[in-house]
Amino acid sequence: MARPGSGLLVPMNGVGYPPQSVARVVVWEWLNEHGRWRPYSAAVCHHIENVLKGDARGSVVLGQVDAQLSPYIIDLQSMHQFRQDTGTMRPVQRNFYEPSSAPGKGVVWEWENDNGSWTLYDMEICVTIQNAYEKQHPWLDLTSLGFCYLIDFNSMSQTNRQTQRKRRLRRRMDLAYPLIMGSIPKSQSWPVGASSGQPCSCQQCILVNSTRAASNAILASQRRKLYGGTAGNSGATGTIVRQSNTFAGTSLWSQTSTSSTTKNNNISVGGGQAKAEQNNLNRPGTQRISMGTTRGTIPAGVPALPVKNLTGSGPVHPALAGMTGILMCAAGLPVCLTRAPKPILHPPPINKSDMKPVPGINGMRRKTKKKHLKRGKNPEDVVRRYAEKIKVIPDEDCTICMERLVMSSGYEGVLQHKGIKPELVGRLGKCGHMYHLLCLLAMYNNGNKDGSLQCPTCKTIYGEKTGTQPPGKMEYHVIPHSLPGHPDCKTIRIVYDIPAGIQTNEHPNSGKKFSARGFPRHCYLPDNEKGRRVLKLLIMAWDRRLIFTIGTSSTTGESDTVVWNEIHHKTEFGSNLTGHGYPDPNYLDNVLAELSAQGVGEDNLKD
Repeated sequence: MARPGSGLLVPMNGVGYPPQSVARVVVWEWLNEHGRWRPYSAAVCHHIENVLKGDARGSVVLGQVDAQLSPYIIDLQSMHQFRQDTGTMRPVQRNFYEPSSAPGKGVVWEWENDNGSWTLYDMEICVTIQNAYEKQHPWLDLTSLGFCYLIDFNSMSQTNRQTQRKRRLRRRMDLAYPLIMGSIPKSQSWPVGASSGQPCSCQQCILVNSTRAASNAILASQRRKLYGGTAGNSGATGTIVRQSNTFAGTSLWSQTSTSSTTKNNNISVGGGQAKAEQNNLNRPGTQRISMGTTRGTIPAGVPALPVKNLTGSGPVHPALAGMTGILMCAAGLPVCLTRAPKPILHPPPINKSDMKPVPGINGMRRKTKKKHLKRGKNPEDVVRRYAEKIKVIPDEDCTICMERLVMSSGYEGVLQHKGIKPELVGRLGKCGHMYHLLCLLAMYNNGNKDGSLQCPTCKTIYGEKTGTQPPGKMEYHVIPHSLPGHPDCKTIRIVYDIPAGIQTNEHPNSGKKFSARGFPRHCYLPDNEKGRRVLKLLIMAWDRRLIFTIGTSSTTGESDTVVWNEIHHKTEFGSNLTGHGYPDPNYLDNVLAELSAQGVGEDNLKD
């Protein structure tokens, strides 16, 4: 059977109206901006079902089960997901599948996106792919489902038939989605009547109740407009106001022409037979909000409420702005929520002739090649160079092995070295902290082995610290534009470019490939005295291979990829919406402190 508006055909045993006496797997889904129903994870669905059993009128705080969903709340009465920091509301639905289908078995199919992380297919696509996989088909053509992709199970890849671009896909096992038996109680029908109990006065419940009141007011307003439009002119086409799917970036006032004989929808927007007694919790997912309607333009004189300052730095919280617009709309007042501002990542186009060398700095490019990589040093020589052996040993702990200094090193029997005995103790020259010499040797062998030592107590660096940054190039030049907060000077642009490659023995997984996402990366400094000083130190850090390393991305969760190495850069040119832009009066001082912590201090600069 087909879901209206989706263009996707689903087998009868996948989604449908399940018999009341048959077990069913429940998948909760939310409607994205492209009109597709996206599934929540199995853990989130279990959490929603547990809340639903206790209170069908209640709200579900998604952050209680998934920290990444902490801004989101689902109101079970209005069947909407509400984002607290932006005021965005999206419809949700409760969908049913056979216990033998992919969600019932905990099978998840995902494709690799451009960031190198994995994205879950729509649940109905997962079911179709799993059915073909279980029947041992060598491939699956998704054209009949409305997608121009070919799934190859032998190579576990997805190929776009139009562009021939190939992406990896994977099948993994996860928690099975919740299983229910029998009929759903009438108390879970939608919309649910108002609770007769005394509402909670906590801030979160006030926000949820405001969301519920706003969404109910929207639906009531639309029902009035629907019936008012058709009653006045029998048989004519009525014009109603439809709610946008998101309040950040789309006009709230779009008009849709709807005849008096329209199909039921999950919510009464975009044309729909508004029946308060409609049991939408029991509807299996055959409803779609029509996405083929054209969005109307903003009428003249309509006030705009900007949704911005998501970090909370603005005078009006975005959620409050969103709720204000919703309530004004429900009251029949014209309003439009404007698009949230986008970060300005790059300057206007620049001719190559306009790129000038940075004053006081020779050249415009640095390269790191394999022949420039670190040269190994004898571990014993490094320890003896920076630590002086002492005869009078204090009765205190060695903070490396946690044994008393008067005792032998905890590495006795684990690490053996002819020239260093386990009971020897040394004092580091600059900071004076004392450790077993064998412990310092073990610490050095477990590090980068670049000829430097770093005190584990105070982080003082002895020698020249180098990192594990893979080969690449660094370019820098002056461009004829000013940064916000620095109107009196031009801008230094730094361009880092590191290609993907193979990890060496200094990296986490020697011999394994590593990815390099987002390169070339553009960074910006003000072209003033302090900005040039920072650039000189960044060049020194680049030569010492300290700017990047190979690890796990904190943004995408991808492992074995090139990531920043604790020296922050400004990658946003004309704004500061992400926190990585200007104006930022403390940035230059902060990055100087970060460079100093890596052993790249201003005392290293030559006059």
